[in-house]
Amino acid sequence: MANHASSKKRARQDAKKRLTSRYYKKSARTAIKKLRETTDKAEAAKFLPKVIQMVDKLAKTNRIHKNKAGNLKSKLTRFVNGL
Repeated sequence: MANHASSKKRARQDAKKRLTSRYYKKSARTAIKKLRETTDKAEAAKFLPKVIQMVDKLAKTNRIHKNKAGNLKSKLTRFVNGL
């Protein structure tokens, strides 16, 4: 365990950050799964921008890598266009 006050504070901050990161990543994963399960093209096309926005936000805050975000957006867009 940390001994210095600054390292104790850093541990507290990291725990809080880990929780928020986990929440946003899990929310985005759930939205992606929901989009992939959609069979209606109109509904999927309407939902796609929201999912892309979530993925962009994750990449912007370095919760996922920017290339992974690009790959996800590309695959999801191809999926929706192929419906």
